[in-house]
Amino acid sequence: MSKKFIVTGGAGFIGSAVVRKLIAETPHRVLVIDKLTYAGNMESLHPVSQSDRFSFHRVDVADARRIQQLVGSFEPDVIMHLAAESHVDRSIDAPGEFVQTNVVGTFTMLQAALAYWRGLDAERRSTFRFHHISTDEVFGSLGPEGFFHETYPYQPNSPYSASKAASDHFVRAWHHTFGLPTLVTNCSNNYGPYHFPEKLIPLMIINALEGKALPVYGRGENVRDWLYVEDHADALILVAERGRAGENYNIGGWNERRNIDVVSEICTLLDELAPSSSIGPRHQLIEYVTDRPGHDLRYAIDASKIERELGWRPAETFQSGLRKTVEWYLENRGWWQRVRSGVYRGERLGIAV
Repeated sequence: MSKKFIVTGGAGFIGSAVVRKLIAETPHRVLVIDKLTYAGNMESLHPVSQSDRFSFHRVDVADARRIQQLVGSFEPDVIMHLAAESHVDRSIDAPGEFVQTNVVGTFTMLQAALAYWRGLDAERRSTFRFHHISTDEVFGSLGPEGFFHETYPYQPNSPYSASKAASDHFVRAWHHTFGLPTLVTNCSNNYGPYHFPEKLIPLMIINALEGKALPVYGRGENVRDWLYVEDHADALILVAERGRAGENYNIGGWNERRNIDVVSEICTLLDELAPSSSIGPRHQLIEYVTDRPGHDLRYAIDASKIERELGWRPAETFQSGLRKTVEWYLENRGWWQRVRSGVYRGERLGIAV
């Protein structure tokens, strides 16, 4: 059965993966809402841009009048809210933008969804879903043992994670206070094709290809759980279609790695797939730089609930997903070269405090 999906932030990294999958693998119609800030890229939607089931509006999610108009005219069955400022380093340098987009923007989307949902007939009210996509960073920093589960207490440590924690709480409140049928998913670090090159994996791939320094915070001991973006998109669509209203679902890859090990694996892959006599072994490009303030030591997701209740597990291991990612960046140099020709130049941010 065909449904109508609004995807906010649909020109971003994760959002575009969801949109490409919705158009390519389902009968659903999709309206993308995106402000097209520095990390939004219409090229990420090019593979589906000619579909008659795809439409796009360049709108800020904090623009209450336009959001209410679009929700009312499109009449969605599902709103997937991914629009967010998402880079921790940038949140250290400019936290106000994160409050505006992640907190005010989520409030605006909730208000528009609530007004629309209240006007639906009983059957459509029961099947409508507002799906808010969040992060594992809201839980703070883990010690060497244990995992983040759905009821783990919130302890955000960066302006970014604080803004996402606030938005999660707003979504929960709109469900419990007003009855809006919401879903919240908290994911681990994503990687894969079309990833904006300020994040660790694409930055290291591109710098290594260009023979530039590979800046690693501290001693590279920080541990993250890595999730291939296509696996995440599958999980998000599954939750939107089959998740129980009012529930939270953690989505992780069961792939913990120290940052230095991630960078080392990238170096090894590139030396195999794109050897360069002028650059030499890529490991020699690694440089340790001053750690960013409040850098959480370890994140790890317990993704057993979504497997138990909805049957989802990631299809990719870290090794298979990383190889696919490196191969994509090798085959799509034009995409990231165009991105890097803009404002972003491959610097490390978040240390100017």
